[in-house]
Amino acid sequence: MATTDDSFDGMCEWCGSCDSETLHQISIQMRTESSETENAQFSREPYRVAECQRCGDRSSKRMNDR
Repeated sequence: MATTDDSFDGMCEWCGSCDSETLHQISIQMRTESSETENAQFSREPYRVAECQRCGDRSSKRMNDR
């Protein structure tokens, strides 16, 4: 028998707005960095997006930065 689990899986991370560790929703977004339409498909980069589930503050970081 299949069961469903409606609980939210997130990660606890530091939130600067809340000034504490809070539950965050994490996602990966592909963003186009070129303003030129001709080569836009070649300028997509992955970004890690974290959104605090307490205050809604959102931060993103380019994943290919060193």
